[in-house]
Order: sequence, then structure tokens, then C-alpha cells
Amino acid sequence: MSDQDDVNASRRNLTLMGAALPLACAALSTLPRSAAAANTKGGAAAKTDSTAIPAESETMPPPGLLMHPGYVQVIARMAYVWGWPMVNMLNRNARITQAPHPGLINGVLPAAPRGQVGMLHDYIDPAETFVTCPNQDVVYGLGFFSLDEEPVVAQVPDFGSRFWVYALYDARTNQFGHLGKPYKSRPGFYLLVGPNWKGSKPAGITSVIRCPTALANAIPRVFQNDTPEDKQAIQAVLNHIVFYPLKQFDGRKKTIDWSQAPTIPGPQGDGGGETKWVIPEKFFDELDQVLDTLAPLPGEEALYAQFRSMMEAAKRDPEIQKLLVSTAVDTERNVIAPFFEWRHNGLQAGNNWNRSTNNAQTGFDYFDRTGTAKSNMFDNRPNETQYFYTDFDDTGAALDGANTYAIEFAKEQEPPVNGFWSLTLYNDKHLFHPNDLKRYSLGTKNTTLKRNPDGSLTLYAGSKSPGTERESNWLPAPAGTFSLYIRAYWGQQPILNGSWKPPKVRKSG
Repeated sequence: MSDQDDVNASRRNLTLMGAALPLACAALSTLPRSAAAANTKGGAAAKTDSTAIPAESETMPPPGLLMHPGYVQVIARMAYVWGWPMVNMLNRNARITQAPHPGLINGVLPAAPRGQVGMLHDYIDPAETFVTCPNQDVVYGLGFFSLDEEPVVAQVPDFGSRFWVYALYDARTNQFGHLGKPYKSRPGFYLLVGPNWKGSKPAGITSVIRCPTALANAIPRVFQNDTPEDKQAIQAVLNHIVFYPLKQFDGRKKTIDWSQAPTIPGPQGDGGGETKWVIPEKFFDELDQVLDTLAPLPGEEALYAQFRSMMEAAKRDPEIQKLLVSTAVDTERNVIAPFFEWRHNGLQAGNNWNRSTNNAQTGFDYFDRTGTAKSNMFDNRPNETQYFYTDFDDTGAALDGANTYAIEFAKEQEPPVNGFWSLTLYNDKHLFHPNDLKRYSLGTKNTTLKRNPDGSLTLYAGSKSPGTERESNWLPAPAGTFSLYIRAYWGQQPILNGSWKPPKVRKSG
């Protein structure tokens, strides 16, 4: 079977799961409000069909159903795929907000109590295992909020010409609000509130940004050149990135010296990989909280009804409860795990690369939402960042550190961006490979890259140096398999419309 056949097979499996929910499919296709809700790209909503099927078509399952095992498995499988990102968010929130104060978990990961954000003061350490596919082009922050209970003030300093974006995520892992250089956001105090917050904008607040869910988190990203001078210059602006509960707002700029952030003891990663945030055996115990705290998107009412009916049956029948657990374990292995392979993510981009699609604005694209949550959670919107990724060279062979690869960008064919771009190398767990050069990505931030006489740029990847003359352009790889990952921040039109193609990854002699 070809790689594309594998991708198509995975998509068909998810489609079949959805097709097995006849009531859900019928509701999603016939409810007048669904058409408007499905438009997640900002276009005009479809008009209500005056010939829509009357209300009796919305009949939901009655309580007390005696579900047979085959039906339970179908509903449970879809519930697992649908709910995996939200359970993931719940558990990250529960762990990170245990921080007693803003600081660094194990001296590596920024964390803070609920309603605040912790910040790094340099690139993230390669020991990070909180999330896969970390980025060493920006300085990160991280914090989680409960915005209905506690609105949060996001302080935005003057970043000057430096690229920055405050990525704000709801409980579905989608971004809300628009704060950053691509949006020409001005310095000030921005109030983040939940869907049910009833207050009015306080004096001194620049703007109110409403999240569609009470649970939210923020991951500020600020570009930094890889030079001692810029690492020093960025400190003043980083120290004015402060988030705090509205009750602490007094209209005055707050400052925290993030270079002095204290270390907070915490758990280690699982076997060298990302911390395991979704435990199949516990999933259906946690799904109830998702259904209770997250209102359905218009058009998802039928899905919620099916999931609740199944959960109600499980509470009455211990055998169904056992079946839910075994189905969760099986779905984790056979449906979720394959998303970790880049060929199962996004769309083909040419030269054996794939690209992200509806990143951070997924709507009903559960394939993208769950695939991203498994492989590279907390990506940016397409207009903020476009991602290209591959596990293969130009022949279709798996990338292996025993070889040296050349990645050549033709003259004027580096990613066309208004912000910056980079090529990052990850190990088989989508994390950094520690190396003596302490080098994990190359791109705009690097001032020592050597271009070819014709103006093209060749970067190298492999476990062995490509030679002294080429070493400035080398990304050290592990001895085994690895991945390559291109980020294009604030891409120009060829990035956005897919006409720019990532370069071939050729085995070098």
C-alpha cells in the first residue's frame, strides 16, 4: 500500500465511524443552524432553508436504552476521537495550574497558577516534554485560565519591530482573539473573558476579548535572533509580558524579571517522549466533564446526545463500562497513534512533505483537531504560521541519521514570509535531539548561514558533520529516524495558497 493509500484509509476509517452515527449525521446535514456554524473561515453564513425538515427530525435517544456491545463500540470510538483533544486540555490545565507561583517546572517549562502566565527568558530547553514539536525561534510563555470565574488581563508591551503573537486557545484547542504583530495590535491592557461573563469594560482596558469556552490558555511567542546581543536586548520587553486576574488590575504596567523565575519540581516525561496527557483507561471518566462544561457547537447537538446516551448506559451496566475502557485502549492504539506519523497529518505539500490545514481553527474538522493534538499541539492559525513536515526523503525512504541529507532552497525560494522561517529537526518522539552544538533549528534567526555562489541555500541534516565548511548549515540528527519541520511565520500569499513548495530532501554523498 502506498503512503497516500494509508492516508486515505485513515480518513475512510474516521468517515465510517461518523457514518455509523445515523442520527448525528442526519442532524448535522438537516438542522438549519448547522450550515451557518460550519462556516469557520469567516465567510457569509448560508441562508436558512425554508423547506427544512420540521422539529420532530431532531428526536434524541430516550433514557434507559439497552445498548448492545457492537453499537456501544461504534459510539465509544467516535467519542474517543472527538473528545481526545479536550481531555488533553483538561489534564494539561490541571497539572500546570498546580504551580504555586509563576516559574519553571523542573527549570524548563513555564507554568503559573490559574489566571497567570509563566515566561521563559530564552529559547526553550531541549529537555522539554510538555508538548511535542517545540520551537527554538521564539521565547515562549504558558498559562491556563477559567475565564467565566476569573477574567484575566493580558499586558502587551511595545515590541517595536520584533515579531510577536499571543496565541490564545479555547478548550477545543482553537485560537480566539487576535493579538500580535500580524494584527497590528497596539500596546495596552487586554481583558480576556469567558462566554458567560457579564461585566463591562473597566476604565484603562484597551479591549475585551471573549473566549467561547471558560477554559482557556495563552502561549505568547516572541521572536529572538540567535545572537548574544539579541538575547540581551529582548529581556526588557519579555519582562513586561504579564498576565494576571482582573481583580489585580490598577492601570499600571507590571514587571517580572523572568530571568529569575524560580524552579518548580515536577514530573518527568514518559520514556523520553511527551508527557502522556490522555490515559485511555481514564478517558470516559473525564469525558463527562467535557460534555458538562463545553456547550456543543451548533450542529453538534446530536453527537452530544449519542455520547450522553452511551455514558448513561455505562453507568447502569458495569459490562458496558468495561467495554468503554477496552474500546478506548484499542482506539488509542489503532486510530490516535497513527496521527503521530506526518503522512497522516494535513495535506500533501509536494516533495514528500505534508502541510497543516485548519490549524487552530478546526470547526468540524475533527481529523485535523485530533491529529494536531496528538502530533504537534498548540499550533498557530494558518495566517500566523504555516507548518510543513516530513519523515521521508525525496525517494520516500525514512529519514535516518546514519545518512547525511541536503535540503536546498533555490535562490529566492526560501519560505516567503513577513515574519520569519525556520527548519527544525526532531527525533522520533517529535522532541529535540540533544547535541554538542546545542542547535535544533536553522533559519531567519541565524546570522552565520553560508549561501551558495548562485544565491541558493543548502542546509544539512545527519548524525555526522558534513564538513567544516558546511557545519554552520548543519542540523545534528540522532543515529536513528528523525523528522524535519518547516515553520513559516506570517506567511505571504504563496505560503497561504499552497503554491510554495518545500524543497526536496536528498541523500548527500
